Amino acid sequence: MSIFGALFAGVTGLSSNATALSVISDNIANVNTVGYKRNTANFSTLVTGGGVADQFSPGGVRAGTNIAIDQQGLLQNSTSSTDIAISGSGFFAVSPNAASAGALDEILFTRAGSFTTDENGNLKNAGGYFLQGFPVQANGTVTFNPSDLSLLETVNIDQLGGTAEATTLVSPNANLQSSQAVSAQEATYAAGVSGTNMASGNVTADFQRSIQFFDSLGGLRTLTMSFLKSSTPNQWHTEFHVVPASDVVTGAGLVDGQVAVGTLAFTSDGQIDLASTSTSLTSLDFLASGAAPGAGQVAFAAALGVSAQTMAVDLGSPTSSGGFTQFDSPSILISSSVNGAVFGNLSGVEIDNEGFVTALFDNGVRRRVYQLPVATFVNPNGLNAVEGNAYGITAESGPINLRAAGTAGAGLIAPSALEASTVDIAEEFTGLITIQRAYSANTRVVTTADELLEELIRIV
Repeated sequence: MSIFGALFAGVTGLSSNATALSVISDNIANVNTVGYKRNTANFSTLVTGGGVADQFSPGGVRAGTNIAIDQQGLLQNSTSSTDIAISGSGFFAVSPNAASAGALDEILFTRAGSFTTDENGNLKNAGGYFLQGFPVQANGTVTFNPSDLSLLETVNIDQLGGTAEATTLVSPNANLQSSQAVSAQEATYAAGVSGTNMASGNVTADFQRSIQFFDSLGGLRTLTMSFLKSSTPNQWHTEFHVVPASDVVTGAGLVDGQVAVGTLAFTSDGQIDLASTSTSLTSLDFLASGAAPGAGQVAFAAALGVSAQTMAVDLGSPTSSGGFTQFDSPSILISSSVNGAVFGNLSGVEIDNEGFVTALFDNGVRRRVYQLPVATFVNPNGLNAVEGNAYGITAESGPINLRAAGTAGAGLIAPSALEASTVDIAEEFTGLITIQRAYSANTRVVTTADELLEELIRIV
């Protein structure tokens, strides 16, 4: 019986070492696979039951496999803006089907971040899986739920058309001359009357400059700022009006394309006095095209077809540089800046370390469109490996938690980088030699047992 036991033990040794050889072969084959996690073969003894105390019955050996899924591979730089890696714990959420994204049974997890766009503009990795993310709403917010996979969408950049950006901030940097003589027309000046205001041109402004801004369609509009020195010290009559006046429709109290009228006030040391300055000059509100403006309101002309728009005007403050000042030097518009942009086409995308996918347009506009979650598990090594270098949830892995990158133990996302395979060629080749020797030794066990059996048969 012991001879047969030795034969069977040798056979289990051959089988187990063959398994180990397969594991090493698979590791070496995937040495350049992005995000691949090294497999190991673990040997354990087999013990037969029912043996007698003074007899030995060999059981042999068996080989089990284990994947070190939680092992971090080296991060390598990439030239592609859609290549991403995770520095730390966690996985990218992916789906094998772009159309069924968000379904629990369709969500898998991977560290393989070599994503490229397919023919439909979806981000897809080399394993054929589609990248999932939470969409960014129009107001810039993200509905981020740590366990609700139904909120995920396939990241698609083809659906992003061109865009324009309306101006929301105007920042003039100007000085009004303190020694400016008060005009004779100031005595009869009335902002709400065409015959006696600056917007109509019937009153000559002491200082006047124009700034261009962008509407919701990316069209250029002209805002003119007109100033008339007041007989009240350190104050200036001010009108903000659109040129041409036909671009807007004004309500009662505003005429000739005026958007805001009021008083710009300064302190005795030449700094802006915001407490005495008319608040109407700090925010310019335009109703949408076709709207009927009420008293003190202004709307874009119906023919323009643009949306409502609010522009903050940064008049400056005594504690900051820029804005308006009143010193005894010639009135001058030193500089001005506005945000917003004309219509632009999509020129590319980028992904930052917080997981935000940002669309880049050739007019300089940047718009966040998705946020990529980092999926974490209590026991990542309990995940089930599937084809394409991805993993599925199991009871051993524990429940999923979708985290924002860099929070609650989730790793940061490394843009333009890829995680290398965790396979060490030197270690694999060393193991290959060991396995080959062990396999050869087990063949000798089988051969020897066979020879012993043959000798036993010859006794007859």
